[in-house]
Amino acid sequence: MDSFLSLLQFADGLFPAGAYAHSFGLEYYVQSGGVKDAAGVEEFLRAYLEGLAAPTDAVAALCAWRAAQVEDPAACLALDETLDAMKTVSELRDASRQMGRQTLRVANHLPGCHRVLVDFGEAVGKGITPGHHPVVFGIMGGVMAWPPEEMAGAYLYSTSAGLVGAALRLMPLGQLAGQRILWNLRPLIAKLAAEVQGQTEADLWAFAPALEIAAMRHASLDARLFRS
Repeated sequence: MDSFLSLLQFADGLFPAGAYAHSFGLEYYVQSGGVKDAAGVEEFLRAYLEGLAAPTDAVAALCAWRAAQVEDPAACLALDETLDAMKTVSELRDASRQMGRQTLRVANHLPGCHRVLVDFGEAVGKGITPGHHPVVFGIMGGVMAWPPEEMAGAYLYSTSAGLVGAALRLMPLGQLAGQRILWNLRPLIAKLAAEVQGQTEADLWAFAPALEIAAMRHASLDARLFRS
């Protein structure tokens, strides 16, 4: 139960990772008219989950989970470097770094912090590694023995809930529409969480060029509510 509750805490929308400040390109789509309603938000989320969040971030979290379980800090550092290279869009890369460092800051101030987290935090503090969010999340999962499939599902759900929250601030959708979107995404999240099990660093990939272009164009908007 303790492990389950810690997973709920770190995947909760109220966890101060800073996700509320990012739309990951959704704001550009809303302003440009590409996303106009709940159906458009759901379509955006499906593309984000299938092309970026699952094959890149969820797999990275699982790799970090394995490294933390065997207390291999070198593997965590190598994974963080790989993830940094894969996030070619600066807004998405910076968002992942910021959220990772915020998560790490909280984790390292909780009682009984594990040595793997402490060592990784010191490397981030010294500028040796950027500290991406999926890596930190996965390390915490390995330390707390979160079940890997539940961890992947929680990560993808948390990502989805954060983007639905962004949509509610960008558009007049309403809470009910937001909950319907999340309800509709459950089968996809479960499918993706199961598919990434057993995948390794060699399996990392990403393909969502339209979303990455939207994230880059977001930087040139005249008025922005979100940082990405």
